[in-house]
Amino acid sequence: MRTHFLIAGLMVALSPPSMAAQIYKWVDAQGVTHFDAQPPRDQAATTVVTPASQPGKPGTAGHSGAIGDQQAIDTSVKKQVAEQQNQLKAFCEQARTNLAQLQNNPRLREEVDGQMRRLDGSQRQERIGETQKQIADNCM
Repeated sequence: MRTHFLIAGLMVALSPPSMAAQIYKWVDAQGVTHFDAQPPRDQAATTVVTPASQPGKPGTAGHSGAIGDQQAIDTSVKKQVAEQQNQLKAFCEQARTNLAQLQNNPRLREEVDGQMRRLDGSQRQERIGETQKQIADNCM
């Protein structure tokens, strides 16, 4: 019998319509704990603090605050995804340009410690392989 009251109390406490309402808790003469939206007339009851009933929290007047928060999060995530896609697109364009230079120009130089150094054939082939792998892994 106690578990029925506990389950019923949890269902009432966790249901969305009751999240915005005040919940009261009291123990009867038999020691059974009760939860209800109305306080008992002949007994003292304590108020249960639910997440929606906490003062000063956004979204306490229903679900409109939660929906607004979710929309703000969605917008933020969409902006981040778009920025990442733009960065990936720029990376892929640069990698393809670098690959074309490596394949078409046998006389390549690079700057190392402030000095220009020429790439030999094996270094050039190694760079071509690395660039092709980066393109295959990251670009479509």
